[in-house]
Amino acid sequence: MTLSTTRPVTTAELPPARYEPLLDGVRIAVLAHAPDVGAHWTVTELGDGQALLEIRTDGGDQVPMEVRMSVPLGDAAGYWHPGAGWERTLVADWAGRSRVSLVDGIAAGCLYDHDGRTRLTFAVADPVPETDVVFGVSEENDTHVVHLHLAPAPDGSPRRVVLARSAPTVATAMRGLREWFAAQPQCAPMPVPDGAWAPVYSTWYAFNQRVDAASVEAEARVAASLGCEVLILDDGWQEYGSGRGYAGCGDWRPDPTTFPDFTAHVSAVRAQGLRYLAWVAPLLLGPDADCAERLTPYAPAPAGVPGAHVLDPRRPEVRDHVIRLCTRLVADHGLDGLKIDFLDEAMAYRGDGAYAHNEGTDISDVGQAMTVLLTGLRTALEELRPDGGLLLELRQPYVGPGMAPFGNMLRSFDCPGDATGNRVRTLDTAMLAVGGAVHGDMLLWDRDAPAHAVARQLIGSLHCVPQISVRLTDLSGEHRETLAFWLAEWLRLRPVLLQGDVEPGRPDDLYTLVTAARESACVTTVHSERTVPVDTTAYDDITLVNGTASDRLVIEVTGGRRPLRMTVRDERGRIIDDCERSPAPGLHIVPVPRSGLVALRVTEGTA
Repeated sequence: MTLSTTRPVTTAELPPARYEPLLDGVRIAVLAHAPDVGAHWTVTELGDGQALLEIRTDGGDQVPMEVRMSVPLGDAAGYWHPGAGWERTLVADWAGRSRVSLVDGIAAGCLYDHDGRTRLTFAVADPVPETDVVFGVSEENDTHVVHLHLAPAPDGSPRRVVLARSAPTVATAMRGLREWFAAQPQCAPMPVPDGAWAPVYSTWYAFNQRVDAASVEAEARVAASLGCEVLILDDGWQEYGSGRGYAGCGDWRPDPTTFPDFTAHVSAVRAQGLRYLAWVAPLLLGPDADCAERLTPYAPAPAGVPGAHVLDPRRPEVRDHVIRLCTRLVADHGLDGLKIDFLDEAMAYRGDGAYAHNEGTDISDVGQAMTVLLTGLRTALEELRPDGGLLLELRQPYVGPGMAPFGNMLRSFDCPGDATGNRVRTLDTAMLAVGGAVHGDMLLWDRDAPAHAVARQLIGSLHCVPQISVRLTDLSGEHRETLAFWLAEWLRLRPVLLQGDVEPGRPDDLYTLVTAARESACVTTVHSERTVPVDTTAYDDITLVNGTASDRLVIEVTGGRRPLRMTVRDERGRIIDDCERSPAPGLHIVPVPRSGLVALRVTEGTA
């Protein structure tokens, strides 16, 4: 008996290719998948540690390409990519697979060593078309490989991959790629108004779909008093918006029972000083919607969420429908913007799927179709809001550089009650965020939990814009005090947290020691019991946040001995200690309550 397979299991079983040195120990082979067509590549140094790989073919403009990169394992510890989730160590090359597009991630990755130094960092320059990625450890060759399957460029231009040379940390290498994308015309970010950087109140976890105008207005008053500047009305405001399925999606009309005058309701909330966004999933179509009969021919693929189908954005009728729908909502009700959900469901029409060749489509690639749709949508909405205040929230996985022109609030994926998940996902999102403000998932907590558990949720969302989603009108005095303190601290520290250089450490360590630094200030959040470096020479204003379960921090002072004002606060903001210290270089134990913080301010030379 003979065994046969239709496709290779490992990369070592692929047809051989000629490898050549690329950079920093990485070797490369490029292949044109067409008979008698050759492929050639060049690398151009861009400066600041970046290089641009360009691949051309001999007379075959519409030829698919394969780029193979290989690097010796050495002391490799992990491989990060935007869709890594919790799998951020090394995988075998028969397991590492992803297909990305404009609305589902980006073809990018970073291999790094145990000391954090990077060995291979790349991103495909065009984030729009579908790209297949194969990655992992080649067991046969003792190497880590990345294979990129690139679609033909529509205009026949060379395929491009931007590379970062070996850097001390993953964040450093990815910062270089992020800056490169930010300079590309196709990734030019839409304006980011002040509201995108402000704390948000969301109704989702607080109400789920059991939401009504009077309750939202009551929450809005408290949210505004706590420092929130934006309210997002999530799922449940629309007709047929009950139950956790999506069978009623499609009409997007306010429920007349719970929102009898939606426009007046929006005006009442905005009068509290809050900008108002409404949730919408414009590509979902449910059979219970009044428009289902008319739109069903344009939605042959079932959605990945229960009860709905997905409108095919490759059809011009669908793009026109989505643009009309979203502009109607903003114009009719005086909204400041939209939370646009489930755009990644468009991948039901990916190139290798069952619905890849539907009749009536005028664009074949999902990413290109979504680019046309979202460009038209942004243009139409900005005509309604020419003041530059338009807010559009996007969500993982469609928050990569290619989506920068289409959204300015980049929210990490749902992780209810999971402070660790929020920390990891927001820092992952920020790695390649171009232009927009990174937001955490909405925060919820047990109404009977101790105050330090409430603070832990806020600490997990400290290095992004927090979104609050609990019933504020029902908060205990202790919980409200905790929430008020941490929102005020976040606002105080926001210039450092969001505009500083962030170093979160190794991705496989789950970012348990995160430092943001800007000018003479730094903020370090600590999430595991480890030594915290404190450089009193480099910074005059140091804040250490205790996100551990211990009531102390172990710090290692570097630099010279300097006089410090040390203020320790607990999870509710109450001062526990306020004293002068001049710690000598070396290790020190600082009593800091769990979910509390200590502020260290250099007093030398101050009035």
